[in-house]
Amino acid sequence: MKLGIVGLPNVGKSTLFNAITNAGAESANYPFCTIDPNVGMVAVPDERLDKLAEMYEPDKKTPAVIEFVDIAGLVKGASQGAGLGNKFLANIRETDAIVHVVRCFDDENIMHVVADAGTNVPVDPLGDIETIDLELIMADLEMVNRRVEKAQKAAKGDKKFLHEVEVFKTLAEHLNGGKSARTYQCGQEDLALIETCDLLSLKPIIYAANTDEDGFTNLDGNRYYQQVKTLAEREGAQVLPICARLEQDIAGLEGEEKQLFLEELGVEESGLDRLIKCSYTLLGLISFLTYGKDECRAWTIQKGTKAPRAAGKIHTDIERGFIRAEVIAYEDMVRCGSVGAAKEKGLLRSEGKEYVVQDGDMIYFRFNV
Repeated sequence: MKLGIVGLPNVGKSTLFNAITNAGAESANYPFCTIDPNVGMVAVPDERLDKLAEMYEPDKKTPAVIEFVDIAGLVKGASQGAGLGNKFLANIRETDAIVHVVRCFDDENIMHVVADAGTNVPVDPLGDIETIDLELIMADLEMVNRRVEKAQKAAKGDKKFLHEVEVFKTLAEHLNGGKSARTYQCGQEDLALIETCDLLSLKPIIYAANTDEDGFTNLDGNRYYQQVKTLAEREGAQVLPICARLEQDIAGLEGEEKQLFLEELGVEESGLDRLIKCSYTLLGLISFLTYGKDECRAWTIQKGTKAPRAAGKIHTDIERGFIRAEVIAYEDMVRCGSVGAAKEKGLLRSEGKEYVVQDGDMIYFRFNV
């Protein structure tokens, strides 16, 4: 899974990226300090995998991972090449989802840039979101119009392309009204067609409302955060309150010291843990587990994936030669104390090709090639 961290310059993107990846991306109080996208791989925390590793003491423990891409600040006019727009829009296109960092605090020492890199303007979260959205929409509109032209030419030789022309024409009208592709209402068949166009504004989105420390500890009183929350609820999007500066402090702590710090803040989990959970929910992802002395590992799949396709995540040969999956729910194994004890109670099941893998399933695949 690849998440692109985007936003206007100086909203805290690189600070957040540094905190959650410890990758040391440069961050400074001026626009465009991130020229090339920084990439960091983050292990997905999973207490179930930790427990299995404790039980089996494997040679290797391999968690699921998320790839974060810190994409330099967009500005108004990015879709027309303003700032370093075209390059960064291409970076966004390669991601599975967007983490849109929105500044939700005032600080006269940090410039708030929207269009002109030399002009400081008042903080306006909703205006910032609209600015980024419009740039993505304008870039999409150009692609959709090209798709209409291509389908019109194809329709001259094959009438089946007339429906494609109609779908993309109505989508172009929708985008031209300043509305994202995510809000375009259509059936599953048309949506599958639209998804072949790889549109930026169709990507799932999490609004990361970046507050200062005071604003984070009093979200009810943070008017900027409340504005973003209301917008996200209206769009059906995810919103994550986060303080990038505090996350930097949290990233440097471990164990009991980290837990005490989180308790002082009045939160149970770090921003990274909350962001990962938001991402899994947003993209409809779950994890299944494989186990043994050689390796204990978590694998990320789409919710609704059947056993053979899940096996293919491990190796294509296992999917091709799939015979059955021996499955036990993690909770059942823990309750019984071991896989052997669970098997004795009839909780280890043999599942075939139509079995839909569930979150937390512990699976051993039988195959023959």
